[in-house]
Amino acid sequence: MKRVFLFLFLISSATLLSQTVLTSYAIDLKNKIDQSEIVTAENTVTHDVFVFAASADSLSILKYNSALFLRDKFVTNRQYTENRSLMGYSFSEDGNPTLYWFSKEEKTMILIKYYLENKTSRALKFQIPLDDKAILTHYQKDNNFYLLMQERTRDALTAFIFKNGMAQEKFLDFSSFKFIDRKTQPKTFTQILNENPIEKMDAGEYNPLYKVTAKSKIYTLPNRLILTLDHSFRKTQLFDIDLESLEIKEKTFIKPIGEKNPKTSNSYYHENKLYQLNVNADELLFDIKDYESGQSIKTFSVSKKDTIRFSNSPLLLQIENREPRKLKNTAKFLKELSALDGGVSVYKNEKNLFITFGGTGSSFNTISINAFNDPFGDFPSNNYYNIESNYSVFFESIWTKKLELTQETHEPFASDKIFYFLDTHKEAVLYNTLKLKNYTILNYYDIVAKQFVLRKFTDGFN
Repeated sequence: MKRVFLFLFLISSATLLSQTVLTSYAIDLKNKIDQSEIVTAENTVTHDVFVFAASADSLSILKYNSALFLRDKFVTNRQYTENRSLMGYSFSEDGNPTLYWFSKEEKTMILIKYYLENKTSRALKFQIPLDDKAILTHYQKDNNFYLLMQERTRDALTAFIFKNGMAQEKFLDFSSFKFIDRKTQPKTFTQILNENPIEKMDAGEYNPLYKVTAKSKIYTLPNRLILTLDHSFRKTQLFDIDLESLEIKEKTFIKPIGEKNPKTSNSYYHENKLYQLNVNADELLFDIKDYESGQSIKTFSVSKKDTIRFSNSPLLLQIENREPRKLKNTAKFLKELSALDGGVSVYKNEKNLFITFGGTGSSFNTISINAFNDPFGDFPSNNYYNIESNYSVFFESIWTKKLELTQETHEPFASDKIFYFLDTHKEAVLYNTLKLKNYTILNYYDIVAKQFVLRKFTDGFN
């Protein structure tokens, strides 16, 4: 399911969504789009920006400075990497990139370091232990490449850290910790993760509802991981993982409890605070806790008869990518949300803190037609509308960075504008994004102009 874009409900003119073309580079992929891919990356030390554009038979490496002027390029063949996908990248201390080419069939990665100064490369093969481990996620942090895996037969995770051409293996043992399910029955760490697969949260970016409703989430920090487990209505079980010392600290955060049992609950970690949500058809409970002390900083309780005073948007329901529709009142919202997988997402930009409350559901759910304001008669006139696709309910809350409520109205994020641009420009393919300090780059291939294009998008109305 594509992410919800509230701003499309609030604006009526695309002229408010301006963006800037930063640079372009002509190249012909010879109609082999399905065999091509593009990755954009920043060297976080030098702040150079790289574009890695792989076609069926060649690789183009474009190096831009921080002002996005092309400073160097390296075009080479795909020797050793045929039929492999580009999994990730890292940068060595000399500033040169290493790319990680993955083959699931061979269970290997080919690591190739590219030397732009003399246009040479060096390749190494890394055997991925897929027989006894499963890949959970991979990511870049501080110019290093991380591969996080789950052990198949042991209650543990393994992190491989690739730095300056070397791979470090970190075994993270969870066998000494206790886990129980919602029925208070004992479970192993492996069973918990098999029932609640881990979803990686993208640091510094808005993580949409379909990601944050996951019951197991991992947050990537420098030399550190935060793993949160929310399979219980009563608590968030959190593990603070030091990737250098391999020390794992467990923390337990009790969720806010109301008069009736919750139907859906979740949490979100953001900058040393834990945001917890518990919901049933009668009330919504929201708590912000200090990470170090575990003490509540802010607590809110909303009954179905109340107006949600920290809502800065309408209460909305959206089916797939159709235009969101208003829900009549809090009671309608809570009724719908309590039947879904609930979640909360927290995103900070230079101005404010944005908190999204909501939930997502799948095709087997049925929604009362009375939940919609339907002036156009788009929905059947019978009492219930049988959903055959994904849907969500949500609202947006805007806070100051000091956790004070505001009366501000929602403005589009850079990611919102990017989605709108891609939705209205079908010539843009092989796209990906790169978040920089105060703006986001969209990199894509224009199949009409036959060139790579880098566009700049910022938060807010332009």
